[in-house]
Amino acid sequence: MKLRTYIVEDNATIRENLIGTLEELAEVQAVGMAETEDEGKQWLTAHSTHWDLAIVDLFLRQGSGLGVLAACRDRLSAQKMVVLSNYATPDVRMRCAQLGVDAVFDKSNEIDALVDFCIVHSTQRSSNGAAANGSMG
Repeated sequence: MKLRTYIVEDNATIRENLIGTLEELAEVQAVGMAETEDEGKQWLTAHSTHWDLAIVDLFLRQGSGLGVLAACRDRLSAQKMVVLSNYATPDVRMRCAQLGVDAVFDKSNEIDALVDFCIVHSTQRSSNGAAANGSMG
């Protein structure tokens, strides 16, 4: 079962490469994208049952990824939020943790770790779905 993934990233090249990589290497299906804080907050909160993973950059064309993260603090427990940023400093990681982020990845050297994160969570989602379907009889 593919992870329905929403991406908040204002750089079109990075966004397209990320989608291509994740769809090829992990069980990920891009369900939408935003370039600004307002677009990301609006879609993620209005479609709260239509996504499993949100990948958020911190520096956006308008606003900040931190605002998107704060807007999604009360998401379902199975929904994961990760940050993908060029600024994955210890301070940024701490602030993201305070906002309930599941993981922070550095764009320059942690893409493989992001792919691994997606694989793990799509596998968990599939096994949880299979267990739930099996128990229904």
